[in-house]
Amino acid sequence: MSNHKTVPTSINFLFGGTAGMAATCVVQPLDLIKNRMQLSGTRISTLNVISSILKNEGMLAFYSGLSAGLLRQCSYTTTRLGVYNWLSELASKDSQPNFIMKALIGSTAGCVAAIVGTPAEVALIRMTADGRLPIAERRNYKHAFNALFRIATEEGFLALWRGIIPTMGRAMVVNAAQLASYSQSKESLLKTGYFQDNISLHFVSSMISGLVTTAASMPVDIAKTRIQNMKIVDGKPEFKGAIDVIIRVSRNEGIFSLWKGFFPYYSRLGPHTVLTFVFMEQLNNFYKTYIA
Repeated sequence: MSNHKTVPTSINFLFGGTAGMAATCVVQPLDLIKNRMQLSGTRISTLNVISSILKNEGMLAFYSGLSAGLLRQCSYTTTRLGVYNWLSELASKDSQPNFIMKALIGSTAGCVAAIVGTPAEVALIRMTADGRLPIAERRNYKHAFNALFRIATEEGFLALWRGIIPTMGRAMVVNAAQLASYSQSKESLLKTGYFQDNISLHFVSSMISGLVTTAASMPVDIAKTRIQNMKIVDGKPEFKGAIDVIIRVSRNEGIFSLWKGFFPYYSRLGPHTVLTFVFMEQLNNFYKTYIA
């Protein structure tokens, strides 16, 4: 059967979420390390974070917050990849969309997905950060749904969307960079004649996409991470907003601290991008070949 058949919108959403969840099971430890580095107010190396976790919390601690990570993929990744594929199919009916249009579609998909996925994101940030706190200050959420319930009851329902503005900003930057650069990389690499539409092409395109996305999104990601993990003391939040975080981090820790955790972030985002797109491409090919 022809592989030019389109995948229904509902299947696009399903495949997007499934691919994201499968990828998260592999890269969750790197996400935890990245979050810990971004929350530290001092310069710290990846090796120091890893040795500290092993020494103080044990090997299984690297998978702290996995339930929240999977829930995030169910909500955020399902929405962003589903919306992106749906809008891309609409835009390509008349002609192939250019890079600007792809970036715009990616931003739109990211913005919508951020609204849906922020509660799981807040739970994930807190659960992965919990082990770095003194025992008396830990939140000790049992799983993602326990985290969501306690945040809503202890801090108010809207606290589930704490940091929604930087989360939307990050999602728009990430998706504009990631989805557009992945699609553009595939097109450019195919034109060289050295690649065919197979896993090798998907892998190389994904690694290029991951590098572009990491460099573009890290400052916004640090702002999002710190806002979502902050505590309210005497009714006053630690930060006024994303711009306040970026200014204070730059002033107190140096401008390059905005890219703190670059290696674990790229080590996480690169493989996650690779695995997500490879899983999704294989699921799409399977559907078009055997089901459509």
